[in-house]
Amino acid sequence: MANKEYIYATGKRKSSIARVNIIPGTGKITINKKDMNEVINLDTLKAVILRPFAVANMMEKYDVEATVTGGGISGQAGAIAHGIAKALASTDPEVRGVLKRHGLLTRDSRVKERRKYGLKKARKAPQFSKR
Repeated sequence: MANKEYIYATGKRKSSIARVNIIPGTGKITINKKDMNEVINLDTLKAVILRPFAVANMMEKYDVEATVTGGGISGQAGAIAHGIAKALASTDPEVRGVLKRHGLLTRDSRVKERRKYGLKKARKAPQFSKR
């Protein structure tokens, strides 16, 4: 972190993209210039966002400023967590190993499957009628 006051990383999940800056601080998380509690109501999604800090034992050491676009709140929470993990990994090689073991540095590539013609959804077929 020589001569830099923040660390930047990009996180992705489903169709969401998060640009994340982590700054040494007190643990304040800002998403799209609003407090995390205003943007995300569910405790499970807050836990998803905070998981990289918990795994790396760095809770309340960094402030987070994230800008997220696309997708819903679940995909956005995953994208922010991915960005935070990538930013933390660049701080210390030992932390990188811990985050990698917990699978936080791998982009979750699962996206919605496209709908096929002749079907109602991606795999749901119309009801079969014999007559």
